[in-house]
Amino acid sequence: MFFEQRPIFLGPMAGYGDHAFRRICRESGADVTVTEMVSAKAMCFHDKKTLFLALVRDEERPCVLQIFGSDAETMARAASIARESFRPDGLDINMGCPAPKIFCNGDGSALLNDLDKAQAIVAAVRRATDLPLSVKFRLGIKAGESVAVDAARRFEAAGADCLVVHGRYREQFYSGRADRAEIKAVKQSVGIPVIANGDIDSVEAYAETLRETGADGVMIARGALGDPQLFARIRAFRDRGVILPPPSLEEKLELATRQFEYAVTDKGEALAAREMRKHLMCYVKGARGASRFKQACARVCGLADWMKLKEEILDRSSG
Repeated sequence: MFFEQRPIFLGPMAGYGDHAFRRICRESGADVTVTEMVSAKAMCFHDKKTLFLALVRDEERPCVLQIFGSDAETMARAASIARESFRPDGLDINMGCPAPKIFCNGDGSALLNDLDKAQAIVAAVRRATDLPLSVKFRLGIKAGESVAVDAARRFEAAGADCLVVHGRYREQFYSGRADRAEIKAVKQSVGIPVIANGDIDSVEAYAETLRETGADGVMIARGALGDPQLFARIRAFRDRGVILPPPSLEEKLELATRQFEYAVTDKGEALAAREMRKHLMCYVKGARGASRFKQACARVCGLADWMKLKEEILDRSSG
């Protein structure tokens, strides 16, 4: 099972982690990718947009499909649909999303307010599918009031094969630093693999996270935006003890172009361009004149626009 092989995961990112980005990260060295979070309720209603989000393509495998919801029966039904219709390589239950529209509906990290319900959801999904099952969760709701160890033990007892721990509380959203000591406490409290998530944006952060938590692997999300080759650098260090240099600006922009091309094939040029703009802004970060180029990225309407802008960025950087 890939949970047990010191994996480097690409984490789920709503609005960012589409097929094209998952594919580019898999090609760049991610061991496992995870879909954007998918509503269990919408999946049960066969919502067209939701079903598209749930698609898993061969180029991004192994790929874990992440579902969210707060009703055990609905989550179990969605797990069965996912298993039969989309054939992911694993399922993940989202108990970490801090977004208000998710939290206020009782989903995502809100489930950490009711660990009995959270445990029942994991048990229901476990009964519904034989796919490898993970749970991604935060430390708790309010800073300093960790429920992570209790939650971890409950999820293990309910049948989870792996736990992914984001070392922040819901009220932190993405501010502050991930609490590696709490992730370590979770690791020491269960017998199943634990994946550490939060603030892994370099080889150094990867090594420090594993050393300080004892985790079995890592999950990288925001750290890969604009830098999918972070996976290649971490794999080189993990597998061969080699420190690779960061990519050049030209290499980064070539990756951006390839991702853009994948997105166009997947969803058409107009929609791909609109959704790629935020990715392009990440790719041009650090370039000379980045502020102006980010503004230009926000106006990209197609591949031709991007190719022209890319040449301008490279010309400016070499001048």
